[in-house]
Amino acid sequence: MRKVKQYIIGGISLLLFVSMSSCAFLEREPWDSVDTTNGFQTAGDAEAAVNACYQPLQWPKLYNMRIWTLDIIAGESMVGAGGGEDGIETVDLANFIADADNFAALDLWRGPSPGILRCNFVLANVPGMNIDTNLKNRMLGEAHFLRAHYYFLLVRLFGAVPMPTEPLMADSELKMPRTDVGTIYALIEDDLKQAIDLLPLRSSYSDSDIGRACREAAMVELARVYLTYLPDNTRYEEVVRLCNEIGSLGYRLAADYSDNFNPTKQNGEESIFEVQYYGKTNYDFWSNENQSSWISTYQGPRNSGMAAGCYGWNQPTAEFVSQYEAGDVRKDKTIFYAGCPTFDGQTYSSSYSTTGYNVRKFLLTKSQSPDYNTSNQNWVVSRYADVLLMKAEALNELGRTSEAEEPLYEVRKRASLTDRTQIEGMSQAQMREKIIHERRIELAFEGHRWFDMLRYKDNYALTFLHSIGKTAAAQKHLLLPIPLQEIEANELLKQNPGY
Repeated sequence: MRKVKQYIIGGISLLLFVSMSSCAFLEREPWDSVDTTNGFQTAGDAEAAVNACYQPLQWPKLYNMRIWTLDIIAGESMVGAGGGEDGIETVDLANFIADADNFAALDLWRGPSPGILRCNFVLANVPGMNIDTNLKNRMLGEAHFLRAHYYFLLVRLFGAVPMPTEPLMADSELKMPRTDVGTIYALIEDDLKQAIDLLPLRSSYSDSDIGRACREAAMVELARVYLTYLPDNTRYEEVVRLCNEIGSLGYRLAADYSDNFNPTKQNGEESIFEVQYYGKTNYDFWSNENQSSWISTYQGPRNSGMAAGCYGWNQPTAEFVSQYEAGDVRKDKTIFYAGCPTFDGQTYSSSYSTTGYNVRKFLLTKSQSPDYNTSNQNWVVSRYADVLLMKAEALNELGRTSEAEEPLYEVRKRASLTDRTQIEGMSQAQMREKIIHERRIELAFEGHRWFDMLRYKDNYALTFLHSIGKTAAAQKHLLLPIPLQEIEANELLKQNPGY
């Protein structure tokens, strides 16, 4: 991949010549380069540019590390790792003592920016191309979906951020102020509605294109947006409609909860959108070009030899483990604990962890990933269980609490929690708490908890954090600090309150 000229100003990575790569669809090599200063000459140029829009999702600044470490900040787990300075940036965020020089916050600020820039190039250049209409619509839909996803990450983490929507070239004004949250959400909503109109259903993709954004992925994202920003009855009704439409398209819960995290069964019947990896070892494991997932390598129990790597990150807390109901089969599929079932013939010892627990659901055997840099495990961004729980949440907020029981029960039934009387006859407030609990357990360590905590009613995030002893958490911590490096480079940026 050729070197490109790059500016980092106001958190926006401005690539004047963007290296576009093709990675199924992300596995094709050699990787192409497209000189975006001359526009796209062929359909192949445009497709390579669209493929490049996906790449920042794979990088450590987003789903290969920083997104799953948000669960540590949310109090579900502790860093663990090697102690000392290992992971100190995440430790500081989780202890709510981080300031504007925090390296993890810088990663999260910068992570989406190349993806936004690449999407902007696609959206500026592809509409005028004389190419197959279906292909053009799909590529534009992908770019709208991905731009919305990148901005949705940023606005929830930082609030107002700079919002470029056009390609930024050498003569562009590179310093930008923060755009207000309402304007950003309006763009996200518009992008997702356009993506829904333009994208094909996942079922229409050939094997070589599985993993691309599909119409259902945009619908899931829009439902999340509506539950997050200014929810009202109209938006709750729309969430129910979106979830019902997705449910009509043949999605179902995988028979085994673990199948969602098994690389031999990825992009399966429950999956709606995943960040794709294919375990390539001919790139530096620590680089952006790396095509191997970090999740099993990082989260394997330290010094256990149970999997390749075993760096010991993301150790669940006793408080989290205590939330499992008796008989919930997800416990044995999600965490390691003393006396749990063996893994690949090995017995777990609580001495492997400072909390006595480790995350199990993402761990690969050495036959699946023989070395630390060979994992092809995708990261699941959206799956049907999440859709069912969003539907239950929206129905309950509409006052249709008895109707919320059905999608909630469907998720619990797979977990062998088949006593329906445990969720029947609840008040709206009781059902709300039950759905919050169910999302916490069903989607454990999948990067949803922090974002869920922020959007729940009655200042849920701070109330919960204080209840588990994180009393340093304050209102200012519900947004991350704008990185100091970005403020120093762009005087138009203003810091979030309290930092």
